Amino acid sequence: MARQTTTGAAPVARRPRPAGDPVRDRWAGAMREALAEAELAPATGDVPVGCLVLGPDGAVIGRGHNAREADGDPTAHAEVLAIREAAGAVGEWRLTGCTLVVTLEPCTMCAGAIVLSRLDRVVYGAIDEKAGAVGSLWDVVRDRRLNHRPEVVHGVLAEECAELLTDFFGGHRRTAPPLP
Repeated sequence: MARQTTTGAAPVARRPRPAGDPVRDRWAGAMREALAEAELAPATGDVPVGCLVLGPDGAVIGRGHNAREADGDPTAHAEVLAIREAAGAVGEWRLTGCTLVVTLEPCTMCAGAIVLSRLDRVVYGAIDEKAGAVGSLWDVVRDRRLNHRPEVVHGVLAEECAELLTDFFGGHRRTAPPLP
């Protein structure tokens, strides 16, 4: 006998929800590759952030991981390095049709570089509650005053991306000398 609602009608059959999130799941493979890139950064004392730029066909045309400590360069963020490499690969600064995949929400500098390079899409993992500029603290890439606004996909493998950072900072704090 079918269960009845308070109105006496049989309940409407509901389709089961898909196990995953098709929007985010599409980018999981690229995010895993960005995570592998991020794991290279701590060897030089840099924060583990990794980034890929995918061409219109999905092939990796640029990659980078944070290298501020290694290079002594305040602009050596993973995103900027990957964008530079991608621009070199395509032979121009416009990265139209390309997607940037990064493990941590970009900061204001990197968000500006994303807009200026005309990337079509930004895919990121963990939210940056201290310096995020793609939706958490600021939303540079969707500012209507700008002439280019890429699509944003957030939260791809967010827990794995956040865990990499938490592990790094947890270990960093344990090994850092005490402040005077």
